[in-house]
Amino acid sequence: MTSSQDKQIPYRFGEKLRSVRERKGYTLKVVAQQAGVSESLVSQIERNRVSPAIDTLLTLADVLDINLEFLFEEYRRDRPVKVIRSEERRKTQEDEVWYEELAKPVEADGEHAMESYLITIPAGEQTHRGSYGHLGREFGYIIEGKARLQYESTTYDLDEGDSISFSASSPHTLLNRGDIALKALWVVTPPQRFS
Repeated sequence: MTSSQDKQIPYRFGEKLRSVRERKGYTLKVVAQQAGVSESLVSQIERNRVSPAIDTLLTLADVLDINLEFLFEEYRRDRPVKVIRSEERRKTQEDEVWYEELAKPVEADGEHAMESYLITIPAGEQTHRGSYGHLGREFGYIIEGKARLQYESTTYDLDEGDSISFSASSPHTLLNRGDIALKALWVVTPPQRFS
């Protein structure tokens, strides 16, 4: 028979909180004051002597500007498969262009982090964000419609079923050269839009 203590999953946030605090050059006192808790409580949390209440943990993460994914990455390791249901996709709009998140960036993936989204571009419209270039690589697959990738001074016409990959460091834009909405699957590393 398993005791209830055996069933508990130990979450050890202390080392991460201390590491970030020290890297930022904050003292225990500064963090405690900004979080509205005692210095001794912060010290005990950092040494994993006490388990913080969720509101305390969230406040400390906010004070230290820590991404919650980073704090909970051990917990997430037990769930390596990530599912985003169609009705739960995050969406963002840039002018008339819509982006729907298909794969969330995972901070623990480090340099291998990526994001994937569905782009919908109305006829005559185009993307703008890559027009100055950025670090990383991109891969695109045209699901429906006719696209034109302007990459530096060269254009690439793409039709349904075509795919393209390129270094994202050069200026690039994707435009709809057809008369129906362009739908494309896009993968970017490192993440840019939803990170």
